[in-house]
This record gives sequence, C-alpha cells and structure tokens, in this order.
Amino acid sequence: MRVRMITAKESNVSAPSTFSHEQLLDRLGEVAVRVGLNISPGQQLLITAPLTAVSLVRRVTEHAYKAGASLVTTLYADDETTLARFIHAPDDAFDVAPTWLAEGMARAFREGAARMAITGANPTLLKGQDPERIARANRASSKANRPAMEIITQFAVNWNIIACATPAWAEQVFPDLPPEEALAALWDGIFKASRVDVADPVAEWKAHNAALHARAKFMNDSRFDALHFSGPGTDLTVGLADGHLWAGGSEKSGNGIVCNPNIPTEEIFTTPHRSKVNGRVSSTKPLFHQGTLIDEISVRFENGRIVEATASQGEDVLKRILDTDEGAARIGEVALVPHSSPISASKILYRNTLFDENASSHIALGQAYTKCMVDIEGLTPDELLERGVNDSLIHIDWMIGSDKIDLDGLKNGNRVPLMRAGEWVQI
Repeated sequence: MRVRMITAKESNVSAPSTFSHEQLLDRLGEVAVRVGLNISPGQQLLITAPLTAVSLVRRVTEHAYKAGASLVTTLYADDETTLARFIHAPDDAFDVAPTWLAEGMARAFREGAARMAITGANPTLLKGQDPERIARANRASSKANRPAMEIITQFAVNWNIIACATPAWAEQVFPDLPPEEALAALWDGIFKASRVDVADPVAEWKAHNAALHARAKFMNDSRFDALHFSGPGTDLTVGLADGHLWAGGSEKSGNGIVCNPNIPTEEIFTTPHRSKVNGRVSSTKPLFHQGTLIDEISVRFENGRIVEATASQGEDVLKRILDTDEGAARIGEVALVPHSSPISASKILYRNTLFDENASSHIALGQAYTKCMVDIEGLTPDELLERGVNDSLIHIDWMIGSDKIDLDGLKNGNRVPLMRAGEWVQI
C-alpha cells in the first residue's frame, strides 16, 4: 500500500520542546553513549557517520571521553562522492570494495572496540543509477564487511545506531516545507523517537526497556512453534528456529556490557526457521535500500524461500537483492511492533529503516542474529543451518505490519491471539 507523505503540521513531532536544539543534541549524544553503548572505561569507539553529522559526532565523542573511552575514531561518508562513483567510475570499479578498511574494522571489534553507526544519508541518492552496478557494489561491500558484520550479528561487542537529521533526508521526509523548517521538523522527530525530550532520558529508557523485556519474556515463556500474520495481501506462517530466543531493548553483549543496539527501538525480535516460512506477505511501508525506493512489495514463500516477488517500484532492485546469495531469498529475523508505537503514531514516513521498522512489525531478508538462539556455542555453520538459522551476506528489514494486520501464535495445533488490528492483546 502507498503511504501518503505528511507535513510537519499534520504530525505530532513539531510540538514545542522545553529544551533548545543544542540541549537536545547534547542529550542525544549522552543517551547514545550511556544507554546505547554503555561504553566501558578504557574501551575504544569506532564511529561511522555522514559528513553532515559532524555536530552530533562531536557530542557523542565528548560524552564517550567523559565516560572513559580511551580513543574515539570516526570514519565519514559523503553522499556526493558516493554518487560520483556511479556517474564517473569505470564499469569494473563496481566489483571492488576496500577490504583493507573492512579488515581493520573487524580487527578493532575483535580487540574490544565498541561500534556506533550514525545514519542520515539521502534515502534516494542512487535513484536513476544502474541497478546492476548498485547490486554489484553492494555485493562487493557485503563480502568485504562480512567478518565485521559477523561480530555485530553475533552481538560480540556493544554497538549502537542513532540518527542525525541532514538536509537531503529532511527534504524527502517533509517535501512541502522550506529547507530550514524541514530540517527542524526532522530533528524534532528524531529527538522524540529517541526519548531525549523528557525530564530524565536515561530513566525513560530504563522504563521502556523494562516494557520490551516483559514482552520478550512472554514470548519466550510461550514457546510458540510459529507465527501467523493475516490481513490484506498477507497470509503468512513464519516457523521459528529450533531454540529461538526473543529479545528487545537493552541486552548484554558478548563482552558483558549491557547496551541498546538501536535508538530508537520499539520491537521485540527473534530468529525464524529458514525453511519453515510459507504463504504470501505484502509490505505496508516502502523500503528505501541503498538510495533506491522499493514500494508495494508482494512475495510468496514456499518452504522458507521466496518463489515469487513483485513491487510497483524498484522491482528490478528487489530481485537483484534476492539473487545476492542462497540465503538472500530467505528471512533471518521476524520482529513485532504495535501499530500504536510512537513512531507509527507520528504518521511520518521517515524513509529510513531505523525509524520505519519501529513503526511496524517486520521481517528481514538474509542473515539471522545468532544472539537470538540458545545452546549454539561450538556449532558449525552447517549445524546452525540445521537449526534453521539463515546465512547470507545481507540483512534487509522491510515492514509488514499495520492496523489491518492480525497476528496469532501457533503451538501444538493451537492458535493464540497475539495482535489484533496491529495491537497487542496479550501482555
């Protein structure tokens, strides 16, 4: 279904705050370090960020050093230079990735560095560029970054993603506003969704994490075999991996540090069984992937694999994604988010997965999070596959929930209502 773009006046994100922009920016930096990373004294921090996020990077860096970080290193990306590659580089350049940089990042994580990603790139930067080149570049990058991403998906170190409003992103979220007003409106949305516009953001996050933990505990105690999503364009059964574990909010990473990987977050999530997904599902929000809009996705699964896939826009890119490798046409995550989540209630289409996935229940193509499994220590990759854990170079979330979608838990032939019209009916 298409989602209508709205103006700031129609949303609830532009309500006046009692804090100045600079105060809120500082609070976001503090929450990112204290809640998101919970950085440990003496720990190094590696940040990746858009060039336009310098102001936020500086706040994060300041709070990281105040928390005892020994060294903060930032790697900046620039939309204009990224686009220049697709316009001017020779064709064989799109099979190249900086493996030396990826190896260095993986080494940093193995040696205990924390990871922070700041998102804010232009959502449709690569619109109009050759989809084949985009797919090749993504595949080369994914292969190069696989060692580092495995450390992240295994939750071996504390890591966090936050967002920074940028002019190009703001223009697309609020196209009817003048540039300065659009940027201010996007910042307001980020601050509210990140829960930094309250009297005590750290206490607010503690309470929010407790609520997410309660939902995850209910699902873990219930031990459902599968989930069934139903609604317009959707009749999907998602079998759950053998020994799956539900998680959400703050969690303890492999290095013993409790952190919140995503700010904002409204989801609980787990590992589906790679071979036990059947039926049809339609997207309820557009997917913006690597600068390309993919809208009105509809796919059909048989025994875990997508066998039919269509989209009203970006279908060629979607199919190239599914061809990335054998696991790309299977799912590695299923996440539950109530329709009444603050991000959904704002009625803003952020055109950014970090936010849009927290407005809606969703699934993710590709790599599974092994952290959402029990008793897997020492298992080989083949043994993980036997347990249902999907393996892929990609991990791409897209939204399937709305106020028209119902959800049931299935166990031993019994059906338990979990969500009706997108809202929890249990816990």
